[in-house]
Amino acid sequence: MIRVEDVGAVRTIRLDRSEKRNALTPRMLDELVAALKKAKDARVIVLEPVGPVFCAGFDLSVCRDDAGALPSLLTGLAWAAATMRASPAIVIAAAPGAAIAGGCAILCGCDIVISTPDSKFGYPVVKLGISPAVSAPLLRLAVGDGAARARMLSTDLVDGRAAYHLGLVHELVNSPEACIARAHELAARMIEKPPTGLSATKSWLGEVDGSLAGNKIKAALETSLSLVGSDEQNERLAELWKAEGAKSESKESR
Repeated sequence: MIRVEDVGAVRTIRLDRSEKRNALTPRMLDELVAALKKAKDARVIVLEPVGPVFCAGFDLSVCRDDAGALPSLLTGLAWAAATMRASPAIVIAAAPGAAIAGGCAILCGCDIVISTPDSKFGYPVVKLGISPAVSAPLLRLAVGDGAARARMLSTDLVDGRAAYHLGLVHELVNSPEACIARAHELAARMIEKPPTGLSATKSWLGEVDGSLAGNKIKAALETSLSLVGSDEQNERLAELWKAEGAKSESKESR
């Protein structure tokens, strides 16, 4: 589900579940954290999708028969984003297509995000009784308090142009292919820079903006975890799974 390729000082980490729009599972997040932590010789990490969509968020189907899956997803997401911020390597994301909920949270952990004008971003999980609070500390740093509130409390999605103006996306290109190419072009330019100065600057920025303070991310995670198993959440998820089951039966009958 996570593929890793090392070329010189650049580690490429690929989300490889294109048949599910790279929707996240607990195993996938564990593998992502491991790939980030093991990138000890990398000066730049490029995070990219297999397929046209960066990440559709959590694969909530894994939660249907496993009560521990949603807590694992939330916890894995928090530590993936925190690990990216703490890494001395510069993390560049190529995010075409969509980055929904957990996908958005991953982008907030990156240093540079490249996308396309028609890509979609947002946190529609609120309507399922799932709190995206786990994303709040880093989203707030990326887009500011007001925009973070609007995005996390609304189920509406915004396109790449809006995400660029908000500060969630830092560069726009015209296609998914150009998105990935640009990420690697930037990576090649980054490794030409003095390594100590670059990593020290990233670390200092993390100190200044507070993103290296694990207590903030832990508190946000605990807020999201506090809703797991609530009556509201269970009811909304049951409705989702029922609707998905009906769609599946309809396809099979054709």
